[in-house]
Amino acid sequence: MMMLATCHNLEFGPTDFGACGCSFNSLSNRFVSTSYRRKVIRGYCGGGGGRRLVCRRRDGNVAKCGVFSPEAPETLFDDASGLSSVLSEKKESTSLFEAVSDDLLTLNKNLQSIVGAENPVLMSAAEQIFSAGGKRMRPALVFLVSRATLELTGLEELTREHRRLAEIIEMIHTASLIHDDVLDESDMRRGKETVHQLYGTRVAVLAGDFMFAQSSWYLANLENLEVIKLISQVIKDFASGEIKQASSLFDCDVKLDEYLIKSYYKTASLIAASTKGAAIFSAVDDDISEQMYQYGKNLGLSFQVVDDILDFTQSAEQLGKPAGSDLAKGNLTAPVIFALEKQAKLREIIETEFCETGSLNEAIELVMNSDGIERARNLAKQKADVAIQCLQCLPPSSFRLALEGMVKFNLERID
Repeated sequence: MMMLATCHNLEFGPTDFGACGCSFNSLSNRFVSTSYRRKVIRGYCGGGGGRRLVCRRRDGNVAKCGVFSPEAPETLFDDASGLSSVLSEKKESTSLFEAVSDDLLTLNKNLQSIVGAENPVLMSAAEQIFSAGGKRMRPALVFLVSRATLELTGLEELTREHRRLAEIIEMIHTASLIHDDVLDESDMRRGKETVHQLYGTRVAVLAGDFMFAQSSWYLANLENLEVIKLISQVIKDFASGEIKQASSLFDCDVKLDEYLIKSYYKTASLIAASTKGAAIFSAVDDDISEQMYQYGKNLGLSFQVVDDILDFTQSAEQLGKPAGSDLAKGNLTAPVIFALEKQAKLREIIETEFCETGSLNEAIELVMNSDGIERARNLAKQKADVAIQCLQCLPPSSFRLALEGMVKFNLERID
């Protein structure tokens, strides 16, 4: 995450219309964003609130056209194969969210109006990350915890605050992803080009800053000091996590506890705040809201450990980014930390920062041939077990079952 606002000298080129070879011929509602590396033209055919055709052109070359539905901002795909890939990835997790599917549909519509009302260029950048196959896990958790705790206090329906919290959480998450990709110099996320790769660093930083500012404004308007403090801490944690990570690159003496603290800052803090904030707006007792916090925290830690395992066990096509990318950048995760305890050769290679050809592949092999993956798997399961236990304070319901299912689904990714 980057908390910068260096948007001076930001340039937007003149409107430039060009034939793309498709049946799109409307010249309305177009704009162009010019970065130092590439030009992107996105054209929308207006009318009716139905699906809209999106055309993009880079560096004067015509790119593919795709279909975007304003009802579901995640459905922006370059072609049918992209659609199949994302739908396949999301199928199982989406079924867990069936109990709150209407809530998520409303969230998708509201995000469009919240983020895009003031600046279409920033909305275009935000759409790139909204559309990159995300599962809306964090707002779904807000809705699931909200509905799971309503029965405890006699509320019959979600409040305005519940819904606004989910929107705020998703905006903060999206802003952090945009900034993370800038810091990590990542060209791809979930198989799609990152915002800074398409629009340039200035637009990416500005888009992330704008979304942080928007989320903070809506957060203040909730007028609940406890939740304001809770979510504000998350934004601070993002920065702390990035600083911690940057200060320990290629450090083979990093401890597991330090890794877990960094993982909490970067991943689990937001999830924990999501679930606790939802419980607070249901007006449950403090001990219940604390259990929801612990559920989110341990689910988030388990989720991060699983992601770090997949960085070694999945292919680049499955990951949507190069395999072993964290290790290549010097970010030592749980599998590596465990492997270092028994692999002296691994330490030697990492300390050279992979300056020799083939050294990264050799390091990956050493991790794969150690017990690092299995021990990381056990760590993810330990955190998952704690998360499940925290749900025992909730009454039986389809929402509680979905919360348990999220924990189990996460572990199934490494089975």
